[in-house]
Amino acid sequence: MTIRLGVPSKGRLMEKTFGWFADRGVEMRRTGSDREYAAAVDGVDVELMLLSAGEIPRELAAGRIHLGVTGSDLVQERIPAWDQAVEVVAAMGFGHADLVIAVPACWIDVTSLDDLDAVAAAFRRKHGFRLRIATKYHRLVREFLREAGVADYQLVDSQGATEGTVAHGTAEAIADITSTGETLRANHLRILEDGLIHRSEATLFRARGAEWGGAEKAALADLMALIGTA
Repeated sequence: MTIRLGVPSKGRLMEKTFGWFADRGVEMRRTGSDREYAAAVDGVDVELMLLSAGEIPRELAAGRIHLGVTGSDLVQERIPAWDQAVEVVAAMGFGHADLVIAVPACWIDVTSLDDLDAVAAAFRRKHGFRLRIATKYHRLVREFLREAGVADYQLVDSQGATEGTVAHGTAEAIADITSTGETLRANHLRILEDGLIHRSEATLFRARGAEWGGAEKAALADLMALIGTA
């Protein structure tokens, strides 16, 4: 049996993934039309699977793919006890983004997590409900704020433009991914000085729970030797 490698199915992440492997002597290519999610890899015993970046953590956790390329933020958010389910093979040097806590720029006295904790307590006393933080990253944000000792908040699920939730009145603060901070600034938001939750990067992961028989281990060893992680 060959090993299955899941890579992002479109856009710059797919292009950069193909380029990263090509730079290491492993040529990947799409097959068929642009509407077909079909691809091939030359020179190694690997089945290439084009998946959305969000699907790859799920498939890794289930052991349905042996290897996968996706953001480290998605793996840590979507796989409970992620380091027991997958192993980092290589950080790939692209797809950089920071998951951060941001507050309204007009909150001039709120610069740290301690300040946020104090504001959250005052907010609950005044309004009778907890300060709302909009995010797509419930697991990572909850763990981060618990370790920081921040209480009296509630997470509000956001699957759209998280940066707009404060202006729309559906949240008081946000936790979201940013690359440059420009969108945050355009929406009059400011990152807390100690508000960095996770520094994400496109990463090659190995699924610990996939089938790793002799043939799969041999195919993995061949691939790792080519890309320089053996």
